[in-house]
Parts: sequence; C-alpha cells; structure tokens
Amino acid sequence: MIRTAALAAASAFALLAPALASASAQPAGPIDPARLSADIKVLASDAFEGRGPATPGEVKSVEFISRQFAQAGLQPGGDRGGWTQDVPLNRFEVVGDKQFSLTAGGTARTLAPGEDIVAWSKRPGVSEVTISQAPLVFVGYGVHAPERGWDDFKGVDLRGKVAVVLINDPDFEAQPGEPVAGKFGGPAMTYYGRWTYKYEEAARQGALGMLIVHETAPAAYAWGVVKNSNIIPQFDIVRADPPHAADRGWTSRRRRSRRAARTSAPSR
Repeated sequence: MIRTAALAAASAFALLAPALASASAQPAGPIDPARLSADIKVLASDAFEGRGPATPGEVKSVEFISRQFAQAGLQPGGDRGGWTQDVPLNRFEVVGDKQFSLTAGGTARTLAPGEDIVAWSKRPGVSEVTISQAPLVFVGYGVHAPERGWDDFKGVDLRGKVAVVLINDPDFEAQPGEPVAGKFGGPAMTYYGRWTYKYEEAARQGALGMLIVHETAPAAYAWGVVKNSNIIPQFDIVRADPPHAADRGWTSRRRRSRRAARTSAPSR
C-alpha cells in the first residue's frame, strides 16, 4: 500500500531584493575554505539526521541557515516575514506487504524487497500499485538524446511494459572505437546518467514502470544506499500533471553482464 499526503514544507529560502543589494554593498572578502568546511561539517553531522523534509533535521537545518543569513546582514523576504517560503509537497510512503516476482523461461522467482528490489510510486492519490504479467523490456541506458545522436528506445512501444535500464551514461564503459565512445563525455556523468532523468524519460515514453539495474561503480554508491533511501517517505512537489510512470524502482544486478547495453547503436 502507498500512503500519500499533501503538506506544506518550509524548504525554500526567500530574501528581499533590497536586502541583497545592501548585503552586496558590504566589503567583499575572499572565500574562506575553512569556513565553508565548518558549515558543511555542521549540516552533515548526525545531529541534523540527514536534513530530510518534515523531520527534526529539516527544522535544525532551516534554523542554522537562517542564522547564517542574519549574521551576513541579509533581511528575510519570505512568508510571514520569515526566512522561508512554504512549498506544497506530496508525501509518499510504502507500507504493508510488498510482493515481487519475476518469471523467465516459465520459471517464477520471488524477489526479496530491499535485497533484490525496491519499488514505489509517486503518483498522487494512488493507494496501491498492482502490476501483473507485465513484460520487461531492456532499453540500454534509457537515454533519448537526439542532440548527441543517441536513442536507446528506437520507437519501442513501452505501453503496458516495464522498462529495464542501466545506471549512468551510455558511454560509461565504452571502449575506443565503439559507436557511443565520447558521445557523453566519458566517465563524468551527465544528467542523462542520473536516475531522476531515467524515470522522467520512462514517463515520456509511456512506460508502465521502470527498473534501474544497480551496480556500485556506475552508480557511485552501494546497494545499501538505494535500499535505505527508499524505505523512508518520499516527497515530490505538487503539480498539475506529475511526470511519473505508475511504478519506479531499482533491482540489484548480482552477476548479470552489462555487455548487452553496448550493443545499442546510435540513432540514424
């Protein structure tokens, strides 16, 4: 079951334009790396509990940043004369029993939630997501980038299907001479490589859902990060037409080969 709720979170800072002008008129000093490091250490400390929305850590973070603004001579320009502007958010939480299975070659295999797979939905008003007998379609890295001459989808109809993609850019493991080599700048990840883009593209392509195959090197974080990040409530801004497929998730690669992704040819 998926619980959804609407709330207003004070998560956007607002400053008065005249205040910014007066602050900029003050003598400007050099950027102090030690000061930046000290602030980051405070915000990243255990006392701030990850700074998640609608948690005590968010309250502490807002109070800390507000104090820094005040000490810098800025003036608040937010709601009710404060430092922040209320931003309406939808809150999503997966609760209760979660069941996942995969059938291949006539053999069904149960997937353990949190160990083999994590999945959720960010569609407002949805209390339960049931997907039965949906085909899985592997579409490389799930990237549609015509300006780079690359299209992993190539007109595949994903309606009623779950897309399966790899994390990072199509050229992450490309070898010299391969068609995709250098098209995305090499190992440095572009937005096309991020999970946020891939889920957005799944919705644009009409997919029922998307599963991203996790590997530590291309993701730059271990499976534990994926697992722990998705067992806590999720948030999304309130919008008239949310760009979300019915289901989104990750699956752990285990011992599967990535080589198949590099057979994707550039678009013509």
